[in-house]
Amino acid sequence: MDFWSVIGSIFWFMILFAWIILLFRIFGDLFGDHEMSGWGKALWTIFLIFFPWLGVLVYLIARGRSMNERALAQAQRNQQAFDQYVRDTAATNTSTSTADELTKLADLRDRGTISDEEFHHAKAKLLGHQPETSTPAPTTARPVPSRT
Repeated sequence: MDFWSVIGSIFWFMILFAWIILLFRIFGDLFGDHEMSGWGKALWTIFLIFFPWLGVLVYLIARGRSMNERALAQAQRNQQAFDQYVRDTAATNTSTSTADELTKLADLRDRGTISDEEFHHAKAKLLGHQPETSTPAPTTARPVPSRT
């Protein structure tokens, strides 16, 4: 094999490789198009299988523009989903944890900013329990004088 035969073989291999990649891309676009009917997809598939080179060229000529528009729309949907995921993840990571809140409450109690009762009430609220209310000391009721 001489030099130009090797170069020619490499060229034809690259053409075949590009065609295979393009064929996979076309099938992905064809079956990802939700507006085309099943019969249309079946006809395009038969055409692409029995006339592969001609089928690829005709598909690109007939549906190349809409193929690009569908790819762009899908990329935008993916970007929006990713942005929403990042916003949701960032929002959950920036909120303080329960342990951090309890530490802050304990610090406030230790400094005397809040009383023990306020600390226990806020702690119960933070942990999702019913806050324990202190019952007032029983008072003795005075008898009401009767008017007779």
